Amino acid sequence: MGAPLGNQNAAKGRIWQAAINRAIERRSRVEAREMLDDLADKLISLAHEGDLAALRELGDRLEGKPAQMVGIGQDPNADPVQVQRVERVIVRGNATD
Repeated sequence: MGAPLGNQNAAKGRIWQAAINRAIERRSRVEAREMLDDLADKLISLAHEGDLAALRELGDRLEGKPAQMVGIGQDPNADPVQVQRVERVIVRGNATD
């Protein structure tokens, strides 16, 4: 189920992205490209030195973030929960039976 109409939470999460984009735009195209290349080189160097955060970021950028397992208090090695039937029951609060 998606967020309700009018939900602005996703827009709030882009503050850093907007600030970085503005910083890049303040530079010339050549300077901005060189800066991003330098940052990419730094990320590769840190990953090569064994920096765990850099290794994680590099993996996420190259292959995407791994899917998060969602379990219902079950063993991660167990078979997934299978839904056999979905039933909708309407209950009246003033029913006598």
